[in-house]
Amino acid sequence: MRLRHSWSLLLLAGTLLLSACSSLSFGIANLPARFSRSHRDADIPFGPESWQRLDVYRPANRAAAAPVIVFWYGGSWTRGNKDEYRFVGTALAGLGYVVVLPDYRLYPTVRFPQFLADAAQAVAWVEQHAAAYGGDPHRIVLMGHSAGAHMAAMLAMNATYLREAGADPRDIRALIGLSGPYELTPDDATLNAIFAAPYAPHDWQVLPFVTAGAPASLLIHGAADEVVWPGNSEHLAAALRACGVPVVLKIYPGRGHAATVAALSWVLRWRSPTLADIREFMRALPGP
Repeated sequence: MRLRHSWSLLLLAGTLLLSACSSLSFGIANLPARFSRSHRDADIPFGPESWQRLDVYRPANRAAAAPVIVFWYGGSWTRGNKDEYRFVGTALAGLGYVVVLPDYRLYPTVRFPQFLADAAQAVAWVEQHAAAYGGDPHRIVLMGHSAGAHMAAMLAMNATYLREAGADPRDIRALIGLSGPYELTPDDATLNAIFAAPYAPHDWQVLPFVTAGAPASLLIHGAADEVVWPGNSEHLAAALRACGVPVVLKIYPGRGHAATVAALSWVLRWRSPTLADIREFMRALPGP
């Protein structure tokens, strides 16, 4: 009876996490993370403003010059915060990497491209401070889910934002994108307000910035994603391959938009091989 009850709770947790980004669903996803052996340094300032805070997750056995994964959450650029994604930090730190989760300003406080400037500032902080947390500042992997994947990809493909923040684009070794809208076409009033004149699609879409200098990439998408069309990842992968950039494309049959990141939580890890695919991709990256 106890086993059946526990299994029912897992199914309920999975349903909540996949169906809505509610405080309850994030609470369930993050509950196992609170018992993780990884170490979390929370609310570290990466700038003078109150919103400029990030969390650093370190492996239980202190890392020594480990690659650093910087992860940005999604939420259509209108919602979300780093505390909701503790399960991401602990899952990736469990693989032996130093993981950084920054916050960034959201609409209506800012519009495109100001949140990209925020993200670039966080990368600059990583370059300056990663060594103090056991990370290698010259082996940085940019990662995100949904809107966060778009941001990670924009920084990886368009070095302008990093340079303006004082960061060195040569330290970016890879991109990991989960369910990203790389061919973003605003289709509602809010997105049209966020992505607006004087900017145009060639400014905010990722594909126009793909070159042979882009970093190796892992692109993961759910085939049943009804929020962001899977073709976004397929077309970015094709553009990267056309430029000779190593890319791994994973399309998960029957999985939706949230499934790619939700599977990093222990309660849903059985649903999608996101963590295993990240582990394999990271292990294949060249060393220093």
